[in-house]
Amino acid sequence: MAAREAATVGTPAPRREEEAALLFERVHYRHDPRWLLPVTPRLCLACALELLPEPGVSLLRKKHMLSCFQDALVRHTSLVTQLVSQDQRVCIRFISVLFGLLHSVEDGSVTDLCIEVIIQLTTQLKLEQTTRCLLDECHKELCNMPSMRGSLATLTLLGKLVDAIPALADELVMEHGNLMEHLLRGLVYPSEGIQASVCYLYGKLYSSPVAAEMLSGHFREKLFPLFLSILDGAQTKELQINCLGLLRQLLKYDLFVSMIMNKDELGESAKNIEGSSGDTSLPLVLKKLLLSRDETLQVASAHCITAVLVHSPAKHAPAFIHADIPEFLFEHLSSSSEMLVWSSYNCLTLLAEEPLFFSKCHTVYGIEAVVRSLQGSLEMNNTELHKQGLLLFTEILTRQPEEIKLFTNSAMCRDAGRALQEAVSSPVLEVAAEAVKATSAFLRKDHQSAPPVQYGELQSLLEAMLNRCAEFSQTLLNRRPLGHASSRDSEKAILQRGKFLLSTLEGFRSACRLAIEFQSEPSAQENPFTAPSAKKEDTLEAFSEFLLSACDSLCIPMVMRHLEQTTHPALMEVFLSILHSLFVIVPHMKEKFSKKLAASSFIRLTLELKARFCSGLSHSALNQVCSNFLYCMCLNLLSAPEKTGPPSEEELSAVSELLQHRLPQISSRSPESLAFLSDRQYMEGAVRQRQYCILLLFYLAYIHEDRFVSEAELFEAVQSFLLSLQDQGERPPLVVFKASIYLLAICQDKDNTLRETMVSAVRKFLEGIPDLQLVYTHHPLLLRFFLLYPELMSRYGYRVLELWFSWEESSCEELDDVTSAGQPALPTSLAVLFQLLRSIPSILLILLDLIYSSPVDTAHKVLISLRTFLRRNEDIQVGGLIRGHFLLILQRLLVEHGASPSEASGNLPLLLSLLSLMQLKSVSEQELDSMAMKLLHQVSKLCGKCSPTDVDILQPSFNFLYWSLHQTTPSSQKRAAAVLLSSTGLMELLEKMLALTLAKADSPRTGVLCSAWLLTASFSAQQHKDSLQVHQTLSVEMDQVLKALSFPKKKTALLSAAILCFLRTALRQGFSSALVALVPSGAQPLPAAEDTVLAPLRTSQVRSLVIGLQNLLVQRDPLLSQACVGCLEALLDYVDARSPDIALHVASQPWNRFLLFTLLDAGENSFLRPEILRLMTLFMRYRSSSVLSHEEVGDVLQGVALADLSTLSNTTLQALHGFFQQLQSMGHLADHSMAQTLQASLEGLPLSTSSGQPPLQDMLCLGGVAVSLSHIRN
Repeated sequence: MAAREAATVGTPAPRREEEAALLFERVHYRHDPRWLLPVTPRLCLACALELLPEPGVSLLRKKHMLSCFQDALVRHTSLVTQLVSQDQRVCIRFISVLFGLLHSVEDGSVTDLCIEVIIQLTTQLKLEQTTRCLLDECHKELCNMPSMRGSLATLTLLGKLVDAIPALADELVMEHGNLMEHLLRGLVYPSEGIQASVCYLYGKLYSSPVAAEMLSGHFREKLFPLFLSILDGAQTKELQINCLGLLRQLLKYDLFVSMIMNKDELGESAKNIEGSSGDTSLPLVLKKLLLSRDETLQVASAHCITAVLVHSPAKHAPAFIHADIPEFLFEHLSSSSEMLVWSSYNCLTLLAEEPLFFSKCHTVYGIEAVVRSLQGSLEMNNTELHKQGLLLFTEILTRQPEEIKLFTNSAMCRDAGRALQEAVSSPVLEVAAEAVKATSAFLRKDHQSAPPVQYGELQSLLEAMLNRCAEFSQTLLNRRPLGHASSRDSEKAILQRGKFLLSTLEGFRSACRLAIEFQSEPSAQENPFTAPSAKKEDTLEAFSEFLLSACDSLCIPMVMRHLEQTTHPALMEVFLSILHSLFVIVPHMKEKFSKKLAASSFIRLTLELKARFCSGLSHSALNQVCSNFLYCMCLNLLSAPEKTGPPSEEELSAVSELLQHRLPQISSRSPESLAFLSDRQYMEGAVRQRQYCILLLFYLAYIHEDRFVSEAELFEAVQSFLLSLQDQGERPPLVVFKASIYLLAICQDKDNTLRETMVSAVRKFLEGIPDLQLVYTHHPLLLRFFLLYPELMSRYGYRVLELWFSWEESSCEELDDVTSAGQPALPTSLAVLFQLLRSIPSILLILLDLIYSSPVDTAHKVLISLRTFLRRNEDIQVGGLIRGHFLLILQRLLVEHGASPSEASGNLPLLLSLLSLMQLKSVSEQELDSMAMKLLHQVSKLCGKCSPTDVDILQPSFNFLYWSLHQTTPSSQKRAAAVLLSSTGLMELLEKMLALTLAKADSPRTGVLCSAWLLTASFSAQQHKDSLQVHQTLSVEMDQVLKALSFPKKKTALLSAAILCFLRTALRQGFSSALVALVPSGAQPLPAAEDTVLAPLRTSQVRSLVIGLQNLLVQRDPLLSQACVGCLEALLDYVDARSPDIALHVASQPWNRFLLFTLLDAGENSFLRPEILRLMTLFMRYRSSSVLSHEEVGDVLQGVALADLSTLSNTTLQALHGFFQQLQSMGHLADHSMAQTLQASLEGLPLSTSSGQPPLQDMLCLGGVAVSLSHIRN
């Protein structure tokens, strides 16, 4: 007692008052403590049982007790449950008290509280007897009610009870079936609250499939007509929501959907039901709710429409379409509510399955709303909304009839494309995937035909789609999982990537199909509104080229990367159909594209696909696509071959038919195909054609470096194939035989050769072909094939070499450049040819014939190749072989075209240039044999029959004659000169050529004039030396020669050097040559006294010549300077022999000193140039101290002493020897020690080995003119 008081004292007053309110003081002392809740709130269940039904207790206190009990039930569920369930009778009693309180009060809050407590207790206790008693009480209450006025609480309790315990729905229908009559009474009772409760309860009952089936008759006969009228006339939101909830439950079942949507059945039932309206239909009711301003009702209405349509869009959609519901759904797409927009998307997607949806033009009306909604929704972070909107857009784009244009203007089409572009770029894969499908449907001709076609926008859309696919593929590659545990994830990722790639390729294929369809539309070729002067941009041609480029740079790499991991037939079918369509889209690029595909192993890839998936009748669509692709690619490759001539129209037509019929039948792997090709059994026509087809595929693959079968096995298979043809007496088509020959040549091993029977078979096949060109394919190994076997070379060597050079594209100009440092690497083709030339020299004779008789371009290639071969293979002695054959050619030419050899062959100059090259290649100081002498005779004879205008023939001929004279022994020189001097035609030609020196001629004639002067000088020197017989004298006008030297043309230094060489020879001979006669030019003045001494020269001519030589020396051309000094030496010797005073006068001219120092100013150590040393030596010989003083001579000697003599050329050392000896002879070396040192240095450097530099070649070809440096110099 003391403890209780202490506790009471310690408890705050408000707390005591609250606990007191929960206890019924009058009777609490009698209650067992076990009914007291041990936690706060301290509630006594026994007190509650006595207090709640007590009439004298205020409603407020009862409400407080219920509220506390509910709070305890929520907070201490297990304790309260244990408290109540101690005695089932108490439990039932407590629920009965609550049920009685529920019907005895009119306060809605108390009623709701009672219902909540009852529901919570029932669900927590899970006592079947308690629940059954509660249902009985509810049923009894409804049965005892004369009116439904007070049924709201009972109906609400039932509805929530069934909601809390769904199993009660079946029990309620089975054991309390007559309860449905009371529910119908509630529906017709004029209280929307009661109607709402009834609808709620109905909704819970129909949510159970068992109960719904049992209530189907009730619905058909009684509920169905009444329900739609109530929904249609509902005013309160509660009734509307509960009705829609019931409707949602009903619409789960196909039976009820059929009843509701059947207007006839509704009309019959409505006649006997009070309150029903026969004109009410579900589409109209839902349309009314869609038009409401309440978003919840709009969403619920859309959900109901969706629930109806999912059962059968074809059956039920027309009713909604006739009610114009799509119109209002499109309007709702502009709502800010994501749920409403998503629901509208769902409805419209299902409605789009009905053709009436499109024929009523709802899509034309609503497409703008769809596009704008998509644009707006993509800015939200709602993936499901994005996906559903794109799904709707895809359905509309796919199902829209072609005859009803969806986009009425290009602006709307542009906006749609931009929305799709944004969607395909979404980081969410599911959204991007839906967008790609929509893009594929969007790329339809009728969707894009509103002018002008937005090709630029379409290109941007496709770029975005392809880039997104590439990005996704690369992301998966970068995230490749490791370990066995992740293999399943890896397979899933590969499958996911394959699906996305397939959708992307389908979209790209739609773009290709669009481009093909627009090719026949003139208005779609370019923007018709572009000004004529403006740049054409949005054109079909540019779009088509973009498709090809995008496929090449994006599609093909993505597919090939995917193929490294897995192969999907459907994906490859789409991919190959794209490649096939590109041949049509960009026809001007089809050959180039085909070659790139073939070089990228696409023949192998397609054949492997056919072998893997298309055997038998499986994957027939893939087989057809593969065959079509191979057919077009092969025809493109054959129509525009790179290394062979195109077949004729007839051949191409035959091959086209062959490929078209036999490609679908090929589905074997490579080993099987080789075995089939090797089969030598008797072959029927169709089987043989399959062999042809397989052989062509191998040929086209090999020619583009795709060698996917063993060369050795293919080599044997082709031989067996050809022998089989021979055995059956068949002749294959030219294209097939061409392929066979090519494959034999390519696959033949270097150490392996064909059997005689095979070579004989090949030759027999070739004999039936009118021209080898028909079966020729350009390749070095094919050339080797024909030249390796004598039986083939003798018959076809000339033609195959002619074809080979005509097709050869590798330029040998740089190889022909002898001045280039080192030897550049040979092209592979020339390397093979040179190897053949080394092993089979007789091929050279064929090449000579080619140079003579082939077209100029081909002959030029042969010439350059032969030149290169001869330079690089000096160890191979083929000069005699070539000269002998050339002699025969030349003799035949002179016999057939003796009168005008220039008309015989345009390639004769090439042959002559080769002959001159052979002469240049000859060893110096070599005796001329009889063959060489015959050639000299024939070439001189040829020259004698030419006119001065035949420069192309004369230049190489003169070069040959000149080199023959200067590159042999003295005895051979005498014989050669005698032969040439006997050719009066040659001498007459030279006389004409010399006379043309001052004529106004073009530069190409300068070279042959140089050769004419050099030859004349050589002939004159040799004739004078050996007193040879002269058959024809050459007349030369001295004044014209001097005029040519005094007034030289531009860029004619070599011509001036050649004339000086001639003049030097004449001066040394004292103008006494029997071959050359110097004649005056017109009337000459009377000679002066000094002229008589110098005759036939006059003093004025000497003066003019000296001035000309000085002017030429100032040009500082090395070769010309040497010729000038040599001519000046000869002139002073000539004058000195006749008048020493005049010679001294000429040598001592002050102008000579200016000339000398001008030359010395050319650079450091310029005094060591040979022409300057010779010039100083000449002036010293005539003691011209006014030109070069003793001090200056000393400076020169000092410079020579300091120079590194080992670096000087032989020519310079010779000039230095001469200069030094001249000084010694004149006693000008005052310093004897220096003289001794210089003398020792010179004696220690023999001329043959003194130079550290390689000896300069004496025989050169300068500007096409044969020149001997020693001849010009000395």
